[in-house]
Amino acid sequence: MTHFDMQTRVKRKKWLEMLLGADWNLEPAGGSTGEAFIAHDGSRKLFLKCNSSPFLAVLSAEGIVPKLLWTKRLANGDVITAQRWVYGRELSSTEMQKREVAELLQQIHASSDLLEMLKRIENQVSTPDVLLGNLKRKAIFQNNTPSSWLQDAFLFLEENKHKIEHDEFVVCHCDLNHNNWIMEKDDSLFLIDWDGASVADPALDLSVLLHWYVPKNKWLDWLSHYG
Repeated sequence: MTHFDMQTRVKRKKWLEMLLGADWNLEPAGGSTGEAFIAHDGSRKLFLKCNSSPFLAVLSAEGIVPKLLWTKRLANGDVITAQRWVYGRELSSTEMQKREVAELLQQIHASSDLLEMLKRIENQVSTPDVLLGNLKRKAIFQNNTPSSWLQDAFLFLEENKHKIEHDEFVVCHCDLNHNNWIMEKDDSLFLIDWDGASVADPALDLSVLLHWYVPKNKWLDWLSHYG
């Protein structure tokens, strides 16, 4: 994702203020990209984002993210989306073991509408071969010459990647950190920040979530809720 300098952020904020009108106040929503803002006019509050994932509308329609209220294009070509502000909180690490997390993730992975939309946007499926290639390029970029242990790890993965080939692909979020799960006051659960989503084996999501958040002796129980 592109990172903007301060001048660009100021310009973007001014464009949004002109779009919304004088009654609205804007403040950055955090993050280093300068693409997200919180807008409020006293009684109303919105989450605004520049150039969100094109399949945000489908996510909203399925209740996976907070409701998409409108989409507008600025004169400079940026697309602005406004979503309902959710009065809630991020899940804790322990709460990732909840049945609701497993059920929402299963809903995402089972959605044919999400899959068809992302296939139109993504040119490449994140197969083991593609993922390994991305890792190698990242390692070379960061280290120029990867260390011997890293080269050994790549060799192991290269020799064994065929063992995890899978031909049933779904939409994977690819960043299931507990901070991206929002529980509203009425206990509605949302999964936000879809910029890194990819078409892949569902294990790409499941393996990370189980490893980081669910004790191994509870994996079967959690997966029974996933379905």
